Amino acid sequence: MEYGGTPLADQLADETRRRLALDEAVLPIPPSTRIITISNQKGGVGKTTTAVNLAAALARSGARVLVVDLDPQGNASTALGVDHRSEQQSVYDVLVADLPLAEVIRPSTEHDRLDCVPATIHLAGAEIELVSLVAREQRLRRALDNHLASMERPYDYVFIDCPPSLGLLTINAFVAAREVLIPIQCEYYALEGLSQLLSNIELIEKHLNPELRLTTILLTMYDSRTNLAQQVAQEVRDHFPTQTLKTIIPRSVRVSEAPSYGQSVISYDFGSTGSLSYREAAAEIARRSVSNPKEHTHGN
Repeated sequence: MEYGGTPLADQLADETRRRLALDEAVLPIPPSTRIITISNQKGGVGKTTTAVNLAAALARSGARVLVVDLDPQGNASTALGVDHRSEQQSVYDVLVADLPLAEVIRPSTEHDRLDCVPATIHLAGAEIELVSLVAREQRLRRALDNHLASMERPYDYVFIDCPPSLGLLTINAFVAAREVLIPIQCEYYALEGLSQLLSNIELIEKHLNPELRLTTILLTMYDSRTNLAQQVAQEVRDHFPTQTLKTIIPRSVRVSEAPSYGQSVISYDFGSTGSLSYREAAAEIARRSVSNPKEHTHGN
């Protein structure tokens, strides 16, 4: 859109227009719980940032949201203001000791409609401990399904933040979810390793979870000044035309600063471009559930 001013004036006018559209929007609430695993075995692509900010944006828009932190580093727990020191009960106890999920859910300081299942460092050993357990791939799904079934008003969204590897923790996340969201960094080698991830999703779908679908791809860390970022974005759209969101998350200092303050970028700097982009991505995801409800049925 041309405003005929300087590039900065154009950008500000564009952001103002986008903000107004978001402020006026009423986002649909899904008819049943959408369980979304956020995964990419490449590190540093914005998985945790995406989980936390989408969750915060959807909670602000009226949805009830749970974030399950499955990464031993516990970055999602930190960003949501939830204590995850080693003595705390966490998702580790749910997976390894069959503790009910209700006992480890903590309210996030981010929003009163946003809760978190924290991860502690004990999770690093869970990969090995899970190997000998019965139905080791199903443990998170069972705990989550039981909890949702017992709730008077179940969560509208559950986001599962995976570690950057394809071990038993990630398999548990894939089996528990119905949808996969892959954040892809707009940089060189972005698509490398993606075919491996896709074939893993296919294997899980075939053998362990027939409901699993790759529904969403989010382009992150986009730098509009480089041709490379534009090429990567185009390549991803060519490969995944229906799954790739229109919204692109720009590279942003505010987005990377926010977690160190125990916040999402949405509460840390609501007016920033990063906050605006994540709110737009959340709105797109919310609207998609209505256009394609049959893919998101929640079966217990």
